[in-house]
Amino acid sequence: MNNKKTLIGSWIVLTAFYAVHIMTSPAPGAESETITFESLMEEMVNRDCITQLPKPTYTCRQFSSYDRNSTQPGSPTWWANSDRSYFIRIEETNGRKEHVLMDTAGPGAVVRFWATWHGPGGGEFSNGTLRVYLDGKAEPAIEGPMAGLISGGLLAGEPLSQGVSPETAYRHQGHNLYLPIPYARHCKITYETKSFIDKGARKGEALYYQINYRTYQPETKVESFTMKGLKKANSIVNKVQRMLSQNERSGLGNLKEDSLEGSILPSKQISITINGQKAIRSLQFRLKADDLPQALRSTIIKMVFDGTNTVWCPIGDFFGTGYHIRPHSTWYTNVSNDNTLSCYWIMPFQKKAKIHILNLGSKPVELTLGKVLSGPCDWNNRSCHFHAAWKQWTGIETQSNDKSKDHGAFDLNWITVKGQGTYVGDVLTLFNTANTWWGEGDEKIYVDGESFPSHIGTGTEDYYGYAWCKPNFFESAFHAQPSGDGNLVPGFTVNSRYRSLDAIPFQKSIRFDMELWHWAKTKMNYAPATFWYARPGATWDVKPDPKEAKRPIPRALENIIKPRRVKNAIEGETLPVTVKSGGTTEIQNIPSFRWSNNRQLWWRNAKIQDNLTVEFTIEETGDYDVTLGITKAVDYGIVRISVNSETKIDSLDLYNQSVIAAEVKLPTCRLRRGKNQLQVTILGANPSAVKSHMFGLDYILAGKRNK
Repeated sequence: MNNKKTLIGSWIVLTAFYAVHIMTSPAPGAESETITFESLMEEMVNRDCITQLPKPTYTCRQFSSYDRNSTQPGSPTWWANSDRSYFIRIEETNGRKEHVLMDTAGPGAVVRFWATWHGPGGGEFSNGTLRVYLDGKAEPAIEGPMAGLISGGLLAGEPLSQGVSPETAYRHQGHNLYLPIPYARHCKITYETKSFIDKGARKGEALYYQINYRTYQPETKVESFTMKGLKKANSIVNKVQRMLSQNERSGLGNLKEDSLEGSILPSKQISITINGQKAIRSLQFRLKADDLPQALRSTIIKMVFDGTNTVWCPIGDFFGTGYHIRPHSTWYTNVSNDNTLSCYWIMPFQKKAKIHILNLGSKPVELTLGKVLSGPCDWNNRSCHFHAAWKQWTGIETQSNDKSKDHGAFDLNWITVKGQGTYVGDVLTLFNTANTWWGEGDEKIYVDGESFPSHIGTGTEDYYGYAWCKPNFFESAFHAQPSGDGNLVPGFTVNSRYRSLDAIPFQKSIRFDMELWHWAKTKMNYAPATFWYARPGATWDVKPDPKEAKRPIPRALENIIKPRRVKNAIEGETLPVTVKSGGTTEIQNIPSFRWSNNRQLWWRNAKIQDNLTVEFTIEETGDYDVTLGITKAVDYGIVRISVNSETKIDSLDLYNQSVIAAEVKLPTCRLRRGKNQLQVTILGANPSAVKSHMFGLDYILAGKRNK
């Protein structure tokens, strides 16, 4: 695994290899008489399984610690956000108090367990006891410290059991367990802690969790998990661990190769057609473009299977890297340090497939290498076509407000599909424009017309396998953050999640909503790509959008939020600090506060009687009307303002309950040609203020008075 990544130059190699499993043979676990731990492990690493409707049939749902005040879609409490320490109930067992996380009838299997935690006061915590009770037995089949079981290696090592990112402090990691836990009749999972734990963890220990599980049809035979059985299956566990850690690409075999090369002019495309009953098993491209990031977004992969357009997606989003090359590796995608970008989705068809590479950009894109490898498949009444769709909300306005009933949150519909199929993953590419977290919102997935989602989560980063909005790079078989640059500051972020055992089958429909909850009132670009398999005849609501795909990509926040500029103002962030008796200064860049040029000079951590002097230049000596652009907020102080050592305002209170950009006019100022000084002295703070004594200078506007 590569932990350090560098931006690739203007050449890309896009390669999609596939560890071939001939589709004419049954997929392990898919049609076996009994579902076992071993059959589920085999199914996990067989990429053919999800190309067909599952047999035996199962549903995939989720238990989580979502805030139980979220009761009715669209209601004032729908966006409740204390998504921690909520449980089904509390049970007394042998004198101990056990919080029930999951309780469901079988036959079924737990297929993903994600969690993160902290103790009272935010301290690191990982000593609670997790118990998994199967089939109504009084003794747990699994028992031990939660941290050790989920990501500490007590059940399995990496990547089946993994905390991410390794570059993130342990207390801020997301913890993931992909080891399947099958059960014949029933499963109950509980948690015991010696610490105080309350609903929503407003005072006590916080436990965030998501548990994805399958429920098979009642007649399905399932062999329940045991620790003895886990030990006996050591060889298959080691095999799967090796395959997932290497994201194995072997077994290409003797596949038919079709070429797709040439220069693609703006608004043109090049194409190939493959005839017969086959499956595409490998795609390989090499692009050359003057503007590679823009080409990644405005070059489109379009696929037509058996006469139906099923794939329309920008090439960078399709391969999980967005519009910047960010090397990483997952089970279904890869971007390596030797300029190779890969995908491993298997794409079966009955009669004919067409692949188009379309250039929507304003400049030519050269496809210097293009290969499509295909092999035989057995199309049957469970076979599905591969689908990919992409949409973008450009400059979407976020409206976070803790005191509003909806917290400023709203649900975005990523995709709605009608028909039969299986949802298998998504990639989210965005550009954040504020110095704070954008992804407080939860996934809400409705299957087959549900009025309440069977999947409702605890935060966008939790859905993608990490936690606490941390920006550190990570990669694993089924989840990755190739770039978190825009998580807490303005910039680019791309997250991906791919599904194997936790794929979501649907018989009639699936609707995937993601709540957008930003901690700032701002604008951002937000673009999900979604992936699913479906039987012929399925329909979906996301249509090709050439206008958005060819839109210039944002390279700085000013590309999304045009800065407000005060005419003739001297920007505070450009001024040299000549005196600072205490505290620290920095340039603060938060567009949502509407500072001139989006920035201010920020002075913080100062004490009473500390002084700050900045220098500004005037072209002509004279009397001037001077206006200062300043900031008011709950943690700003009371200050004295002087110009060239002459006091202009004895006491200016900068306290306000919210952050606002304000103006203050000074009495007439005598300014000299050349350098002048503005002095600020901390006098104290409003009784209602947080005693931080901050000061912010947005700008100085000086207009010479007429005689």
